[in-house]
Amino acid sequence: MSDIELIDSHCHLIFENFQKDLEDVVQRLRSRGVKKLVHACCELTEIPKLKKISHEFNEIYYSVGLHPLEAKQWELSSKSLLRTSAQEDKRVVAIGELGLDFFKNENKTQQIDALIPQMELAYELELPVIIHCRDAANEMIAICNDLFRKGKCPTGVLHCWTGTPNEMKQFLDLGFYISFSGILTFPKAYDIHKCAKLVPNDKYLIETDAPFLAPVPYRGKRNEPAFVEKVAIFMADLRSEELITIAKESSKNAEDLFKFDLLI
Repeated sequence: MSDIELIDSHCHLIFENFQKDLEDVVQRLRSRGVKKLVHACCELTEIPKLKKISHEFNEIYYSVGLHPLEAKQWELSSKSLLRTSAQEDKRVVAIGELGLDFFKNENKTQQIDALIPQMELAYELELPVIIHCRDAANEMIAICNDLFRKGKCPTGVLHCWTGTPNEMKQFLDLGFYISFSGILTFPKAYDIHKCAKLVPNDKYLIETDAPFLAPVPYRGKRNEPAFVEKVAIFMADLRSEELITIAKESSKNAEDLFKFDLLI
């Protein structure tokens, strides 16, 4: 048993590669001190599965939302469906995974049309957003600044951070948290290492983004929530802190953002 307590702030466990051994995956995360995790939603069709899994395992909370790479699925009725899903289940702690991804897709207008209503809904419901932002920092910052000026920018987290220190500062200035994934442990992730050293101790989270992006020494294998400990260990080394400090700070930050205990 691990003597530290951790929160994996972003993962995906309903994918096919977890179907055969999910019980074992949960046992392993428990053995490594993972007390809570946030299961991010990518498509609206996932919501029933997320609801089911979150009620099977006490550790699992979840978000509801549409990933930018699925933006073509956004319909007029989608916002209403998300509102109902978020309001009817107290295990829902965020809206997302929403955002912009211009690395894999160039349908900018379509992505923005799916993003804005979700941001507005999160503000309306007083829920944080989980933001996916890839090769789109300037556009995402501009949208958030616009909402901020209108007094309608939700709180939230930039998940799986891959930006620069300057981009991080702009998101921090808007009140967002920054979440570090297994990429942090990659030797050549220089900008991310810098960000991990600079981020305030009350503004960072850690995550796995399982089953993707397994940290060293599991790189290339299926990722799982138990491996979030490796991210915490690497973060502690970068920040010249004890592992217990990183565990406590990142867990408190996740609690402050997602407000798990206020919901049950």
